[in-house]
Amino acid sequence: MGKDKTITLFLAGDVMCGRGIDQIMPSPVNPHLYEPWIKDAREYVTLAENVNGDIPRNVEYSYIWGDALAVFEKMQPDALIVNLETSITQSETPWPYKGINYRMHPDNGKFLQAAHINCCTLANNHVVDWDYAGLRDTTDVLNRAGIAHCGAGKSVDEALAPAIIETKTARVLVFAFGFESSGVPSQWAASKDKSGVAFYPDMSQKTVADLKNRILSQKKPGDIVVASVHWGENWDYTITKKEREFAHSLTTEAGVDVFFGHSSHHVKAIEIYEGKPILYGCGDFINDYEGIKGYREYRGDLELMYFLTLNSSSGTLQKAELVPVTMKRFRVMRLFGDDILAVKEIVDRESEKFGVFVENQGGVLVVKKKRG
Repeated sequence: MGKDKTITLFLAGDVMCGRGIDQIMPSPVNPHLYEPWIKDAREYVTLAENVNGDIPRNVEYSYIWGDALAVFEKMQPDALIVNLETSITQSETPWPYKGINYRMHPDNGKFLQAAHINCCTLANNHVVDWDYAGLRDTTDVLNRAGIAHCGAGKSVDEALAPAIIETKTARVLVFAFGFESSGVPSQWAASKDKSGVAFYPDMSQKTVADLKNRILSQKKPGDIVVASVHWGENWDYTITKKEREFAHSLTTEAGVDVFFGHSSHHVKAIEIYEGKPILYGCGDFINDYEGIKGYREYRGDLELMYFLTLNSSSGTLQKAELVPVTMKRFRVMRLFGDDILAVKEIVDRESEKFGVFVENQGGVLVVKKKRG
């Protein structure tokens, strides 16, 4: 491979296509919920309609993606990677006492194919919402669709094995794992003889060493490695010293080229460390939160599509472009005007301490690193 070749990755935070999103697709599951206040998933559709108007039912699978499809067509990413925070199953056995259990009908899994998603990361706090049968169904659906996945499996070695995406330019290895701080129950941790998610109890040097061994045993010259990390609180901009040290260690010691963090319902800071992008929190991408009140100060409705262009030989970042979007009538829609300025302000404010800011170039936020 020529040293000047590049590869562009699309990354998006949490894709939560259960509940209301599932209910407007052609084959919704039983809408009964086990939440404290809402017992029918269709109520989330009504809440959203009360804010933004009527939402069609029995929509085509491309409907949910909305403007994202045109963005994909323009940006032409080589690989599309999302964090899938929904179990794809008809299981009627919810994980007990969890309260919020996301699922979508297996037939509706076709909506991932409608956007040509290449990889779903599964190490998160919703993939076992419908017990281990739901997890098995999820991986079966993804396997049948030809969508790579990582972060969960029949054993810890399978859960921590990378998803492999072959592109024309480079091989992309995606490793996924989660922490209890994001709500991943420790009981879900996969073990030698037990299904579950890739789970680490802490960000210690022991964890770094284990990840280093697993990553470097798989990474070959010219490979690009993405670490998908589900961590942190839902509503909090804070990035702790320990979290930053952990992200730095993975990039400098474990061969990670892209640190892909998620769990918070809003976008967080961006850092470029030793030429490698660290996305501390990508926020939500697809959800049914339009009609839900609370936490307005975090502007979780201001979302980003992340496009990272890397040198395919060194893995160093060449360009990072962020496309501001929102969910409206359960569709991904481009943002304009004051909303772009608002999300720019958030990214600038949170990334300033890392010497990073963004420039608005025709509605696309281009990541820049301050000199000096």
